Amino acid sequence: MSSQNQFGKDQHTKSNSKIRNQSASWLIILGIIFIATNLRAPLTSVGPLVGLIRDNMHLSNTLAGMITTLPLLAFAFFSPFVPKLGRKYGFELVILFSIIFLTVGIILRSLSGVAYLYIGTAVLGFAISVCNVLLPSLIKREFPKRIGLMTGVYSISMNLFGAVASGISVPIAMGLGFGWQGALGIWGVLSFISILFWLPQMRHRHMKTVSTHQQTTNDSKLNLWRSALAWQVTLFMGLQSMVFYVLIAWLPEILKEQGISTDQAGWLLSTMQLALLPFTFIVPIIAGRLSSQRMLVTITSILLLMGTLGLLYGGSNLIVLWIILLGVGGGFAFSLSMMFFSLRTENAHQAAELSGMAQSVGYLLAAVGPTLFGLLHDVTNSWTIPLLLLVGASVLLFIFGLGAAKNRYVGSVK
Repeated sequence: MSSQNQFGKDQHTKSNSKIRNQSASWLIILGIIFIATNLRAPLTSVGPLVGLIRDNMHLSNTLAGMITTLPLLAFAFFSPFVPKLGRKYGFELVILFSIIFLTVGIILRSLSGVAYLYIGTAVLGFAISVCNVLLPSLIKREFPKRIGLMTGVYSISMNLFGAVASGISVPIAMGLGFGWQGALGIWGVLSFISILFWLPQMRHRHMKTVSTHQQTTNDSKLNLWRSALAWQVTLFMGLQSMVFYVLIAWLPEILKEQGISTDQAGWLLSTMQLALLPFTFIVPIIAGRLSSQRMLVTITSILLLMGTLGLLYGGSNLIVLWIILLGVGGGFAFSLSMMFFSLRTENAHQAAELSGMAQSVGYLLAAVGPTLFGLLHDVTNSWTIPLLLLVGASVLLFIFGLGAAKNRYVGSVK
């Protein structure tokens, strides 16, 4: 009788443990989704408001441009240090503090005064860089059998709210009368909610830190900067970032030079961002089921080449097609770059190191790319050479992507 009672108790304990684990999984999924919604919206909400901010604060065009460039530079210079913070203090705690600083940065940026504008922008840039690096690694650790699905959820949450922020900034500022401060500050509400959804993760932080101590000790000896595979992933990430931010910055001007109105050019830029959304969810799932992602890399480069060559030589009658091809190609490229952090590493801490390296170089290219693109236009007085630069970037994406797509790990190859 006593053995039956013990068996019943064991089954009850296992059942309760399973329920707790399922509850913890849903909590971390919701936490990841809410944090992901904050990783592009505070940045993409600025672009449509730059003119209002410039005129209101009496800034030069160069200083106004720094509002969008400063976060990218923060990503580039801070990303390599984030994995070390994650190893020392635990992913959960570092992410929590980053969301708190993100909220503070958004609030500071929305206060009156040029100093607050730039200090707040820098603070939120550093905060977002932490989540950019650690969230893909956290997904690998918490969902090793569902990396593709969870990366898709993470990617589409980030890009969807990024697109929404671009579209509603001007209506909030002008239509609702909140001004540019209100239109930028409203995203602080979302980041504060993310803090509340992330707090439950603090319960399990000590257990996870202890269980991975030996693993992190071994991984700390790995030097990714000497790994050819790590550099292939890094350059793939960097080139896709450069292409995306160049198009975000200059596509409307390219289209206007082809005779398209300002309103239609803005609508086409939104179309490009909307076109990539479903593929940021679908591509990671497909990539996670393949041993090699070379086919997806090939499709990515073909889409970007067709879209860019269409802008150059295809004529304006098919302009919507070229824009959609660029959007879909960008969705493929972004998703693959996120997946490579997990697929080319053996554990979460290696993924964090690779993510930090790739995003450092990637966002440096993203910061330099639009400036170089504009300089080439000023020198040549044409968009032909700049667009040929994007053609070259698409070819290089194919070359580096083929190496990054091989089924191997950064810790086992030189």
